[in-house]
Formats: sequence, C-alpha cells, structure tokens
Amino acid sequence: MSHSRIPALAFAADVVAVIVFAAVGRAGHDEASDVLGLLGTMAPFVVGLVASWATPIVRARPAGLRAGAAVVLGTVVIGLALRFAFTERLPLSFAVVATIALAVLLIGWRGLSIAVAHRAGQRVR
Repeated sequence: MSHSRIPALAFAADVVAVIVFAAVGRAGHDEASDVLGLLGTMAPFVVGLVASWATPIVRARPAGLRAGAAVVLGTVVIGLALRFAFTERLPLSFAVVATIALAVLLIGWRGLSIAVAHRAGQRVR
C-alpha cells in the first residue's frame, strides 16, 4: 500500500470508530434509528478527533500507537467538554464508558494494523 494513502485511511478509520462508538451507545439506549440523534451524539467527538489530527504527533505517524493515544486524548477531552457545554450535564458513568470505548476503538485498530503489517513482513522475508 502506498504510504501517501495511510493518513487518509487512518483518518477514515478514526471517523468510523467514532461513528461506531456513537451508534452502539445510542443502540444501548434504544435510540438507534434517529440519524439526527446519531449526528448530535458523535459531533462533539468528531470535533475532538479533527483537533487531534492537527497535532504533530498524529500527523507524523497517524497509524502509530502514540498517534492513537493522542487521538484518544483529544477526542475524549474535547468531546466530553463540548457535550457538557451543550447539554449542561456529564454523568461520570458516560465519561468513563466513552473514554474506555473510544480508547479500545481508536487504539485497537492501530494495534491490529501493526500486528498484521508485522506478520506480513515476516512472511515476505
């Protein structure tokens, strides 16, 4: 795969991770069928995600684990802050679940990608 496509694919994977997070969360509260609700749920976290992507750590190696940690931090902190600003409430349980779920999704695909690339590299040799 061309290295020039890695940032675009990594960004797309991060956006998908945030969509999955919001969709699963809404489904857990029987709110899954409302598209506008899904957009409203994910919007603060997408803003955090985009802000994270503006950092040098993420831009340098977007598919790396350090980038994943930076993306999680920015997505969660900014996302939760915006959610609180708009809803004026932020249950601790939601903050904990959001942090864990986003960490699993945003770091998880990176870890899997690294493992697959490592394994593929071993087969080529």
